[in-house]
Amino acid sequence: MTAQSDAIAKIKTGYTFDTPSIDLGVLMADGTPQTDVRVRLSLSMLNRHGLVAGATGTGKTRTLQLLAEQISAAGVAVFAADIKGDLSGIAIPGTPSEKLLARTQKIGQDWQPVGCPTEFYALGGQGAGIPLRATVSSFGPILLSKVLGLNETQESSLGLVFHYADTAGLPLLDLADLRQVLQYLTGDEGKAELKEIGGLSAATAGVILRSLVTLQTQGADEFFGEPEFDTRDLLRTAADGHGVISLLELPNLQDRPAIFSTFLMWLLADLFHDLPEVGDLDQPKLVFFFDEAHLLFNGASKAFLDAIAQTVRLIRSKGIGIFFVTQSPTDVPDQVLAQLGSRVQHQLRAHTPKDAKALKATVDTYPTSQYDLAETLQSLGIGEAIVTVLNPDGAPTPVAWTRMLAPRASMEPMPADWLANGVASSAMQAKYGQDINRDSAYEMLARRLEAGAARAQAEADAQARAREEAADQREAERERAPRSTSSRRAPKSGVEKVLGSATFWNQVIRVGGQVVRTMWGTARR
Repeated sequence: MTAQSDAIAKIKTGYTFDTPSIDLGVLMADGTPQTDVRVRLSLSMLNRHGLVAGATGTGKTRTLQLLAEQISAAGVAVFAADIKGDLSGIAIPGTPSEKLLARTQKIGQDWQPVGCPTEFYALGGQGAGIPLRATVSSFGPILLSKVLGLNETQESSLGLVFHYADTAGLPLLDLADLRQVLQYLTGDEGKAELKEIGGLSAATAGVILRSLVTLQTQGADEFFGEPEFDTRDLLRTAADGHGVISLLELPNLQDRPAIFSTFLMWLLADLFHDLPEVGDLDQPKLVFFFDEAHLLFNGASKAFLDAIAQTVRLIRSKGIGIFFVTQSPTDVPDQVLAQLGSRVQHQLRAHTPKDAKALKATVDTYPTSQYDLAETLQSLGIGEAIVTVLNPDGAPTPVAWTRMLAPRASMEPMPADWLANGVASSAMQAKYGQDINRDSAYEMLARRLEAGAARAQAEADAQARAREEAADQREAERERAPRSTSSRRAPKSGVEKVLGSATFWNQVIRVGGQVVRTMWGTARR
């Protein structure tokens, strides 16, 4: 037996499982598909998580679709983030073509067109799918603090706000509710209540409010609200036993990655909280696929990365599997990458020093194999990958150059009118489609502030009326009072003063006497 034959036999043995499995593809040797050597992944190892990586255009999305189809056919529910909008065709059977059939025949695949039961969702209704929403209360202060990137002091202050809202009977359903509570507690009306529960500085409140505004600019207002999505609806199976595939539409994710991160943290935390511990199952309950995962991790806070790493590590015991789909393994943080048991690595390119460094880092993470991986990873054709997974005993399988099987559903996006009709007829649309805006903290505090303002205005008006009435009363009392008479004579006029003067009359008598004597001739000559 030659070295190559020995290697092929080792790979064939390494991928022969007694447990239920899904087919990934067939082994490639000397450029020829080995149709009798199937590369498989045991369903029992799906909750050990995985990675699908490769340069743009190398077949990552089709591998995601292939995995999702087979997992659904095994009766396991699937959730996938449809970043580019090209996964919607998974709901309808594929269309055979000469090129497709030539490929499938060459690898010994008995290709038959099949569609999968699919639900289409959109965050907060920003898209054609069924709206996915969550309340601020369901996030809680700790998770929301991680989303907002708050420090420990700010996180404890936010916890204080949640505590106050809970004890005061103020439901926090959307971001408007949380903003209103913050503004109320730091305003004149709420200072007394805030003092009773410990106090919140205006500076800290300002930081939290600014962080909320940043989150709002990425569409968070549409995501927070009611009706809140029940994450158990992701674990459904169809009448024929197939697992339901839930596709989340995420248009323009590159412009608003924080909203996706926010949703992801809530979704995984909610599932982890609600689902019971099940240990190792023959097959998982739900498998997640996060396409374009580099958008999820770029610029993410340390708190977010720690939360994801912890969730990936612990959620396995809840029967949940997670696959990240991205361009390079280095896009995924080390603490997350270390938790991924299965690897499907499509072609990598090394056109730049950064690419060459990423290629070397990728090669160093693989088990020893017969391949020169630095060369092989750059030589892979479209739809080919280097594969290593965990066998049912949890040990790594041999590294295998694999030509992946072709998906059986359509590889083209679903026509928009078909998608719209499917969403409109869905039971999930009837459950979650209509936005609910019930009485919550915003409305309650707005009424409280309005009532306080009305009381203050009424008091001011009453005081003004009292002042006016007092002034009117004083004026009336003055008018009713009798006019006062004085014993003092009025001041004399100038004529009266002259006529009353003794000097004046002496002069009159003297002059008068002189005139009389002149007239009678008795005056002195």
